Amino acid sequence: MALHVSRHDFDQWMMPVYAPATFIPIRAEGSTVWDQNGKDYIDFAGGIAVNALGHAHPALQQALQEQAARLWHTGNGYTNEPILRLAKQLIDATFADRVFFCNSGAEANEAALKLARKVAHDRVGPHKSGIVAFKNAFHGRTLFTVTAGGQPAYSKDFAPLPPEIQHAPFNDLAAAAELINDHTCAVIVEPIQGEGGVLPADPAFLRGLRELCDKHQALLIFDEVQSGVGRTGSLYAYMHYGVTPDVLTSAKALGGGFPIGAMLTREDLALVMGVGTHGTTYGGNPLAGAVAGKVMELINQPELMGGCNRTSPVDCGGTG
Repeated sequence: MALHVSRHDFDQWMMPVYAPATFIPIRAEGSTVWDQNGKDYIDFAGGIAVNALGHAHPALQQALQEQAARLWHTGNGYTNEPILRLAKQLIDATFADRVFFCNSGAEANEAALKLARKVAHDRVGPHKSGIVAFKNAFHGRTLFTVTAGGQPAYSKDFAPLPPEIQHAPFNDLAAAAELINDHTCAVIVEPIQGEGGVLPADPAFLRGLRELCDKHQALLIFDEVQSGVGRTGSLYAYMHYGVTPDVLTSAKALGGGFPIGAMLTREDLALVMGVGTHGTTYGGNPLAGAVAGKVMELINQPELMGGCNRTSPVDCGGTG
């Protein structure tokens, strides 16, 4: 017989890093969730920008169930069909030539920052290691990404923090230009700051960052963990701006509720990473690939993108 649990048990058994709601959802469909007492709620959070197609979407259920009946997990000693198909979908839809799959946005950003350091180390030398990020950004909770995030409240209790990461005010190109130099290996920025207040970047700001990165041979990383997968009326927000990054990170809505993250980049950058330079046990597993592939198939459609464009309150100042 299954153990009966209540919200009170969270306070007794779980590490207190969250303060969840007073009820426990046990079932959901579309935008509605039901608690243990059968009370229904409208879900305005969407799993923190994750449930792009709502709860229990029938096509996602089918994709998961069909794949679960075939192959769940192999580890990175093997590849699998669903993840290869998803990689091709992302490559065909974006600027990218290569994809690395992981489990979350933090892992995708960690991989992007490691890639930038590796590229600079191999092509220039170990002195080219500086990273420029922006205040009030959010890039994840690993030690590397929380330091890049520019919110001291999240990082101050975990010092010493990774060095050589500097922060400029968001949308302040002049301030960023003072920090970006020949020792900079990467600039990481959200085209639309999420946790920072849903603040779109000015088009001139992103264009200026692109020019500065080109001038100083630094990688421009767009963190599209929140803004990606159709949330702005284009598959990714960079498409509105007409500014192409060197690296793009994606997660959250990419799996429609199933954990998956991805780092997308160009061929010449990807090939800097050889066998063993990075990895993850669960990243790119067949269940995630099957579900995310179906999410991409459903979202990356002109009709759906058009609906997002008509209802989006965010103006990126681009062509979307």
